[in-house]
Amino acid sequence: MFGIFKKLMQSAPAADYKALVKSGALIIDVRTAGEYREGHIKGSVNIPLDQVKSRISELKKSNKPIITCCRSGSRSGMAKSLITASGIECYNGGPWDDLNNVIR
Repeated sequence: MFGIFKKLMQSAPAADYKALVKSGALIIDVRTAGEYREGHIKGSVNIPLDQVKSRISELKKSNKPIITCCRSGSRSGMAKSLITASGIECYNGGPWDDLNNVIR
């Protein structure tokens, strides 16, 4: 029984974000416009979490993998779930400043 619980709690291996960005992945920052103005990843697009669902068709048209980010990783995780449910390849990059350090 504990083996099943342990397996459920294991996280997926981290994606190679640097390689994804190099191959053209889009970085979507799901924080508010105000948070985004205070600092963000160069080249990222700001789509606040409450707008993600209504912009899915726009994201599909890009035909590129997406990496979501936010302040802590919570909102980007929710956005990843919405985007992935729509059939788009998507990764939760977590906190924007951590992701920025990884992809430099």
